[in-house]
Amino acid sequence: MEKIQANNNKLPSNLPQLQNLIKRDAASYTEEFERQHSVYAATCVIFEQNPTIYNEQLHQMVMFLAQISHCYPEKLSEFPQEMVTMLKRHGSVLHPEMRMSFVKSLVLLRSKNMLAPTDLHTLFFQLLHCQDKNLRKFLKEHIVTDIKNMNSKSKNMKLNKELQNFMCDMLTAKHAVAAKTSLTVMIELYNKRVWNDVRTVNIIASACFSKITKIMVAAMKFFIGKDHEAEVESDSDSENENVVMKSAMMTAKVNKKTKKNQRKLEKVKATARKNEKKNRIKANFDFSALHLIHDPQNMAEKMYKRLEKMNERFEVKMMTMNLISRLIGVHQLYLPNFYPLVQRFLFPHQREVTKVMVFAAQAAHAQVPPDDLEPVLHTLANNFVTDRCSSEAMAMGINSIRELCARNPYCMTDDLLQDLTQYKTHKDKGVMMAARSLISLFRGKNRELLAKKDRGAPTEIHAERKQEKFGENKALSYIPGAEILTFRAQADDDRIEVSDSDDDEWSDVQNSHDEAKGKIANEQDGDIEKVYTSKAALKEVMKLSAEERAARATDVVSSRFLTDADFARIAAAQAAKEIEKFSISNKRKSKKRKLEDEEKLESEEIVSLKSIEMIYKKRKHDKEARTGTVVAGREGREKFGYKKSHINPDASTSNKIKLKTKNFMMLKHKIAGKHKKSFREKQIKLKNALLKQKKNYK
Repeated sequence: MEKIQANNNKLPSNLPQLQNLIKRDAASYTEEFERQHSVYAATCVIFEQNPTIYNEQLHQMVMFLAQISHCYPEKLSEFPQEMVTMLKRHGSVLHPEMRMSFVKSLVLLRSKNMLAPTDLHTLFFQLLHCQDKNLRKFLKEHIVTDIKNMNSKSKNMKLNKELQNFMCDMLTAKHAVAAKTSLTVMIELYNKRVWNDVRTVNIIASACFSKITKIMVAAMKFFIGKDHEAEVESDSDSENENVVMKSAMMTAKVNKKTKKNQRKLEKVKATARKNEKKNRIKANFDFSALHLIHDPQNMAEKMYKRLEKMNERFEVKMMTMNLISRLIGVHQLYLPNFYPLVQRFLFPHQREVTKVMVFAAQAAHAQVPPDDLEPVLHTLANNFVTDRCSSEAMAMGINSIRELCARNPYCMTDDLLQDLTQYKTHKDKGVMMAARSLISLFRGKNRELLAKKDRGAPTEIHAERKQEKFGENKALSYIPGAEILTFRAQADDDRIEVSDSDDDEWSDVQNSHDEAKGKIANEQDGDIEKVYTSKAALKEVMKLSAEERAARATDVVSSRFLTDADFARIAAAQAAKEIEKFSISNKRKSKKRKLEDEEKLESEEIVSLKSIEMIYKKRKHDKEARTGTVVAGREGREKFGYKKSHINPDASTSNKIKLKTKNFMMLKHKIAGKHKKSFREKQIKLKNALLKQKKNYK
C-alpha cells in the first residue's frame, strides 16, 4: 500500500502516467483530473498577461487535456472553444512552438469529434496569415487529410458543399497565401478523387482569371498537367491488349512458317498494339477536368482577350496558349483569332517553338474550316520545310504538319502534300521518316491527295472506309468488324487467330490440334469463351462487300450483347484487315457462283449464248509449258556470255584476260599495292598507259 501511495503522490507531476491511467479507468481518477484542470485554468490566466512568451507548463497541460477530452466530455465541453478563442485573439503574436501546440490540440479534438470541421477549417485559414512556413504546411496537410477522412466511407454532400463554398470565398480573398492554399487544397482533393465533381472543377477554372500570378499559374497547371487517370492503366485495358497479342501470336504456331507469314504476323501485332494504345489514351483523356467545364467557349474567349493584353513572363504566355489550344481541341470550339496569333511564333529561331507547334496541332479539329488552318499549314511549310533550314527544323516542320493534318486533313492541298512527300528520299533520316509518316497518314485519311506511286496497295480496311468531306459526320449503327461473329469455325483444329486470305497460303493445321488449343480466354458469368478467329471465317468475311459487312455487323449488334471475348475477336479481325490487300476477285467469284447456281435451276432446254460463243481469254501456261517456250526461243541464238575479240580463235589470250580466271590469292599482293599508291602515282600510270595505247594504235 505504501508503494502504491507513493506512486499516486507522483501523479500531479507525471502527466503521461496520469493520462494513461485515466484512459483505462476515468472514474477512479476524477479528483486528479479536476486538480489538473484547475492548474490549467490558473496557467491560462497567467499566459493571457504575456502571450508572446513560451510557457512549458501550459504546453503540457493543453496536450494532456486534449488527449483525455473524450473521457470527460461534459467537463471539457468548453475546452475546444477556449483554444479557438486563444488562437483567434493572439494567433499572430504567439510563440511558434506555443501556436503549434494549440493547433495540434485542436487536431486531436477534431479527431475525437469534439469540434465541427467548418469551425476548425475557418480558424486554420485565418492562421494562414501568420508568417510561419511550417505552420502553413501543417495546416494544409491536415485540411486535405481531414476532408479525405470525412469522405472515406460515404460522401457527405451537405458538408462538402459548405466547405466548397468556403473555399470559393477564400479564392477571392485579399490575402494571397490563403487564396493559394485554398486552391492547392482543392487541386489535391481532386487528384485524390475526393472532390472530383463538376463544382470543384469550375471553382478551380475561375482561378485562371485571378489577378495574382501564382494562383493563375497553379490553376492553369491543373488543367494542363497530366491527368491523374492517365497515370494508372486499368487492369481491363492490359488484359484486352494481352488477349489480342496472344491471339495474333497463335498464328505463327498453327500456320506454315514462312517469311511472308512472319512479316504479316509482326504487322498485325504492331497494328493491334497501336490501336489499343489509341483507345486507351482516348478513354483516359475523356475523364480529364477539361471536360467538366460548364462554358468552355466563354472561358476560351476570355483567356484569349487576356492573352492579348498580358504583360507576364513568356512562360506564362505559353501556358495560357497551351490551355486555350486544349480547350479548343477537346470541346471542338471555334476561335478563329487564335490561329493568326500562333502563326506569329512559328519561326525556327523562336524560343520554345516546338511547344508552339504542339499548340497549333492541339487547336485543330475536324470542325475548324480549312480556310483558317491553311495559313498555319503554309507557314509551317515555308518557314521550316525548306533547304535553307537545318535537318532538325525540317523534320520538326513535317512532323507538326502531320499532327495538324491528323486532326483536320481537309486543310491539306494535293500540291503541297506532293511537295512534302518528295522528302521521303532525303539524306537525313529524321526528315525521311517524317515524310514517310506523312504519307502513311494520308493513306488512311485521303489517299486521293497522294501521288499514285505513294498511295500503296489498298487494304480491306480502306475498302470499308469511305472518304468523308468537311463538316460530314457519320454515326455508325454498328461496330466495325462485328461481322466476323456471324461465322463459326468448323472445328477446333481449324481455329487460328489472324491469318492470310490468299488461297495458296492456307496451311493444313490438322496436326496442330493440341498446339492450337492454347487457351486465350476471359471468364464471364462463370463461362470460359475461346477467343479465336477461324481462317475459314476470315476468308468468308473477305469475300463480302462493304455493304454486306455493314449489314451483318448491324444484325449482330442489334441481336445480342457482346462479351469481352467477342471484342477481342473483332480486334484481331480488324488488325488482319489493315494489312490484308484488297481484292475484288473473291467477290466476283462468289457472284459468278451465284449466277451459275441460278442457271442450273433453269430448264436445260434453254440454250445460253455463252455456250455457243465459248470466248475465253488465253489460259495461263503451267511451268512445263513456260519452260518449253523459253528453250524454243533460245534456238538459233548466239550463246550468251563474253565474246572474244580476237580474229584468230586459236591465238593465245592476253595476261589481262588470264587474270580473270586466276585464283584471288594469286592476285592479292597486286591489289594490296594498288591501294597504297598515291594520287600522283595513279596519274603517272594512267598517262603512260594512254601514251602506250596511242603508240600501239599508230
